[in-house]
Amino acid sequence: MEMNKKKLLRKGIILDLIGMSTMLIPIAGTLVDLIWAPYAAKQMNDMYEGKKGKIASIIVFLEEIIPGLDFIPTFTLMWLYTFVWKKAPLMQPITIKVED
Repeated sequence: MEMNKKKLLRKGIILDLIGMSTMLIPIAGTLVDLIWAPYAAKQMNDMYEGKKGKIASIIVFLEEIIPGLDFIPTFTLMWLYTFVWKKAPLMQPITIKVED
């Protein structure tokens, strides 16, 4: 699913807020997390392609399923990693030798 950066951030913030809101429901919030964790993992994998999406989906699953970690804004952190913190690889010069 290809999204522009702003839509991806907006969706991530909404998903983080939903995930955090389960902390506000005593006892039942932990049960809701059993449903929310796989859904959040699927959303993360759909939002970010490749290996980083798979790793992030595992992280968000664990963050949601382990009680007390719901306050971590995993989707927002992934967006920051992808678009702010991660540096593009530097291009390296390639030497080509031509034989006569």
